[in-house]
Amino acid sequence: MTDVEQRAAAKQFAEIWKDQGYEKGQSQPFWLSLLRDIYGVKNPEQFIIFEDQVVLDHTSFIDGIIPETHVLIEQKGINKDLRKAIKQSDGTMLSPFQQAKRYSADLPYSKRPRWIVTCNFKAFLIYDMEKPNGEPEEILLENLPAETYRLEFLVDTGDSHIKKEMEISIQAGELVGELYDELLKQYHQPDDPESLKCLNMLCVRLVFCLYAEDAGIFGKHGKFHSYLKDYDAKDVRRALIDLFAVLDTQPADRDPYLEPTLASFPYVNGGLFSEKNIEIPNFNDTIVNLLLQNASEDFDWSAISPTIFGAVFESTLNPATRRSGGMHYTSIENIHKVIDPLFLDELKEEFADIKAIAIEKTRNRRLDDFQTKLSRLTFLDPACGSGNFLTESYLALRKLENEVLKVLLGDQIRIGTDTHTPIKVSINQFYGIEINDFAVSVGKTALWIAESQMMMKTEDIIHMHLDFLPLKTYANIIEGNALKLDWETVVAKTSLDYIMGNPPFVGYSMQNDGQKKDILAVYLDEQGKSYKTAGKIDFVAGWYFKAAQLMDQTKIRTAFVSTNSITQGEQVAGVWKPLYERFGIHIDFAYQTFKWASEAKDKAAVHCVIVGFSQAYNAKEKYLYADVMINQVTTINPYLVEAPVVFIENIKKPICNVPEMTTGNRPADGGHLLISDKDYDLFIEKEPKSKNYIKQFVGAAEFINNKKRWCLWLVNASPTEIRSMPLVKERVELCRIDRLNAPDAGRQKLAERPALFRETKNPKSYVSVPSTSSENRRYIPIGFLDDEYIPSNSTIILPDATIYDFGILTSNVHMAWMRTVAGRLKSDYRYSINIVYNNFIWPTPTDKQQDMIEKTAQEILNARALFPDSSFADLYDETVMPSALRKAHQLNDRAVMDAYGFDKKISESECVAKLMRLYQEKVTAVENKITK
Repeated sequence: MTDVEQRAAAKQFAEIWKDQGYEKGQSQPFWLSLLRDIYGVKNPEQFIIFEDQVVLDHTSFIDGIIPETHVLIEQKGINKDLRKAIKQSDGTMLSPFQQAKRYSADLPYSKRPRWIVTCNFKAFLIYDMEKPNGEPEEILLENLPAETYRLEFLVDTGDSHIKKEMEISIQAGELVGELYDELLKQYHQPDDPESLKCLNMLCVRLVFCLYAEDAGIFGKHGKFHSYLKDYDAKDVRRALIDLFAVLDTQPADRDPYLEPTLASFPYVNGGLFSEKNIEIPNFNDTIVNLLLQNASEDFDWSAISPTIFGAVFESTLNPATRRSGGMHYTSIENIHKVIDPLFLDELKEEFADIKAIAIEKTRNRRLDDFQTKLSRLTFLDPACGSGNFLTESYLALRKLENEVLKVLLGDQIRIGTDTHTPIKVSINQFYGIEINDFAVSVGKTALWIAESQMMMKTEDIIHMHLDFLPLKTYANIIEGNALKLDWETVVAKTSLDYIMGNPPFVGYSMQNDGQKKDILAVYLDEQGKSYKTAGKIDFVAGWYFKAAQLMDQTKIRTAFVSTNSITQGEQVAGVWKPLYERFGIHIDFAYQTFKWASEAKDKAAVHCVIVGFSQAYNAKEKYLYADVMINQVTTINPYLVEAPVVFIENIKKPICNVPEMTTGNRPADGGHLLISDKDYDLFIEKEPKSKNYIKQFVGAAEFINNKKRWCLWLVNASPTEIRSMPLVKERVELCRIDRLNAPDAGRQKLAERPALFRETKNPKSYVSVPSTSSENRRYIPIGFLDDEYIPSNSTIILPDATIYDFGILTSNVHMAWMRTVAGRLKSDYRYSINIVYNNFIWPTPTDKQQDMIEKTAQEILNARALFPDSSFADLYDETVMPSALRKAHQLNDRAVMDAYGFDKKISESECVAKLMRLYQEKVTAVENKITK
């Protein structure tokens, strides 16, 4: 259906339904006609589901659901106000939108809507659940002929299309993997780097040929297959060498006596076939069958997604190589989490505003200007891998350009020649840096495939053939180490608009020597010296620093997918403080931690954040994305919360006047002073006197799971007593030998006192805090222990703690602080004395408030005591947490919040923001005191 036909259909629809609107009798005909007559759905009865049952506390029916496009419809009669609450059958007062949201909440997660539409026949209110707090868009029935595009989401099954593309692309990657493995066996020196480089290039060329024959780029469909099928396996090598040479030669320069089959292939250009000395091995029957049967006859390459396929193709590399380089392949969904708020949402909004201009001449002029603007935007991915960010961004811009052409041309058939293409957006606008030569080749090929696919879509709009070959554009992807390279040698910063990507994730403890040197060479202060924290930050931070340098004094905006460690714990100050203080950056939008899966078959699982930032003033609203919630905020700090920009740095003493925390005891004994629970009884039986010197040894795992482990605690044992216990003396001697053989001098020195742990902390009473705890717990389990329990170095202790101290530390206020500033071990929280505890701002309660905190803290201990057989793992499992314990915690939370002056309904993010303001005030006060 053309735009003109669609507008005519919408006009007729609006006239028919004007002043109509009986909810019960006319809803279904209304929606069926809308979908069929305006949006071209052939069988709307199969596309939309009416009266779908949903069970609340009673049975209700959803007016309409469109499963393929994730749309839920709540229909009302013509006299109902869509924005006002209406009394429901259960007596509650709900607006149509609230009613629909209630239905949505009771649907299985996979069936919940992206869009909610409320309608009363004369108006549509559209709610985008990606922006659940946003205002709805309103479309009046009378305006529908001019605004049909605003309801396109009803029938846009792009997600289903993406799933199909994904399946096809993964199959394609598997085919390439099989070809790669079989070809590798044919090389004389399969481990030689040059041979591997040639094999990578050969695979890229074969994929291009397979795609070209299916997409019609070579002219006749199946042309590559037809050329090779008559050759015996032993002759395929020579046939490919001849073909590659022809594809790199302009027709005028070819041998005039070239056989017709070869001569009919077009000139490709672009450098893909320019390397003449590529090593191609001999083929055998297995490889030929894989290539011609499995990869050519049985597979259609024209439908692959270049974005997805690039990542899957690259995964034919050795997985160990992929991990050492820190590569993680980003899904299309996650790419859009970066590019949509970075630039695409804004461009789409601008396009929608232009389309809404009523005066055709003005609208067309603005559309021309907008298309030119699209063609002048430039993008850099400085760790582009197989080019998936560049490819998806190119596709997004070209799709937008095609929409512009649809509006500009309408039903006109463009008159012109191939030299006057209406396409302005080019892959020349996209720049990349990549250290892996194979990935560079894959990235360029993915962009060419994307260009070909979008050109065909443009042909459908303009009704004119466009020649794809010879390639007239070049993919500007440079092979090099992005941390050593001057990015301005790739693209001038005065010409650049956006930087984006997912740089390598390599934790500082996992970095090899080369990576450590790279990061130290990047994170330099104004005097050219490495920042003191540069040795303890994730590898990805190097890209943030380089981007901030390039953005200096420009309007460039950047967004990266990163490991969440750079927004947690000690790394925050190390990574972000130089960027704020030296370059004056600010965060424009961010996604808080989410688990990220890639498109590669062996999916890399990692916890990520997305951070969009810039230096220049940005008038756009700031958005903070958390799970399914989107919050418009005034500021985003490096911890990715709406709070002042502060850096919680490693300090040795508490910032408040409170008791000092310390770590537990490190045995440093080679395991010889420890006794397992299963060996305990036998050891006592054989060495009865040792019972007086054995205590329970409690680490984080033992503390949380109520497991028992024991240790020889010989602090007060005399030499005579130790010698009187042969089994104990034997273990002490083994500990001495272990320490003498240790690689470091500090541990060797401990051999002088082999009967003792490295530390000998054994307070009469203390609060124990596990150093790591699951993210799934609302509260870190904290508890009191006495001197019969020896704390291990996997716990943190507060000696001689009071019940008041316990009440504060176990409160939701302290937990909110911990969740924000603590580091992580994978996704588990890592409690830190120097970051979490020492920087925590304690309240200044009245006597009455302190009494209440002590009382509610004791109630937590009392509630725990009701379940003596349950471990902390049991008690603090959110699914089975006893109601008495939960209530005790809630009362303690309220008591602590009251001491801070916080409203009891305060959200966690608001709580953290207030704590950070208190922290900022405290630090300022301390600094002022020092300077006086």
